[in-house]
Amino acid sequence: MPLPKRRHSKQRGRKRRTHYVATAPALVECLHCGEKKLFHHICPACGYYRG
Repeated sequence: MPLPKRRHSKQRGRKRRTHYVATAPALVECLHCGEKKLFHHICPACGYYRG
């Protein structure tokens, strides 16, 4: 199996990883209580799930 001939620099590896970012979760309001919750999940405040 081939191996790299030269060591990759830190800059090269970091440039490749510039798009590895966490995205903020999409929150929606609960239809019953208006509390923020994750989409397609049970409401943590009132336990309501429309589905």
